[in-house]
Amino acid sequence: MPAELKSSSHDHTLILTLNDPSTRNALSPDIYAAGVEALNGAERNRDIRSVVITGAGGMFSAGGNLNRLQARRQESAEEQARGVNALHGWIDTIRNFPKPVIAAVEGPAAGAGFSLALACDLIVASRDAVFIMAYARVGLSPDGGGTWSLAQSLPRQLAMEILMGADKVDVQRLHALGVVNRLTQPGDALNEALALASTLNQRAPNALTSIKELVTEASGNSLHEHLDQERNHFVKNLSHANAGEGIAAFFEKRTARYQ
Repeated sequence: MPAELKSSSHDHTLILTLNDPSTRNALSPDIYAAGVEALNGAERNRDIRSVVITGAGGMFSAGGNLNRLQARRQESAEEQARGVNALHGWIDTIRNFPKPVIAAVEGPAAGAGFSLALACDLIVASRDAVFIMAYARVGLSPDGGGTWSLAQSLPRQLAMEILMGADKVDVQRLHALGVVNRLTQPGDALNEALALASTLNQRAPNALTSIKELVTEASGNSLHEHLDQERNHFVKNLSHANAGEGIAAFFEKRTARYQ
């Protein structure tokens, strides 16, 4: 069965499932294109308020397919770059998607699979999940934004250890470091991710969009620049109908109904 990205929904959450168990859900250009298309559609769909990315068969993703990568060594540098750009297009789409994206990780998240999880806004992982930046083991450097994400999340020395050592990183350690948000029992990562998504779905969508944009841009801004950005988002959201609803719901001691 060819690799596919299955799409389903749960309440206001879109679920994207990497589905190629024969390769441990290895990633491919078809998956990247389907991922971009799915997120573009979800951005336009006001009924979708969050996205969960997971893998079939109790596995997240083993990353790149080494058989395919071996064949690509015969391609020109330009052709090889196009393949990497396809992955990066999906990563960039996730990062700039205006709604929360949650990774639900069971089993291996290796190489580009680890990078994919890191590109998400939140990570829920089972206690037996396996995270590894395996690139250096096969003479490669990372893609998919893995170096950027780890450099943003961790001290330099720890990021270097994970990337250069190319060894498995204990999920408990990633949880303690704040890279993984929630730990679950094996088999429960998707359900826990959907529960987290359900909580986020109750928040004002425009506020979450602003928060994601502000956090994404923070590392590239000076404090002065970022304060200006925070002011602009705050004023925009204060004028939004959802702020009126949220403040009214607070005083009336009821659940807000955001649009």
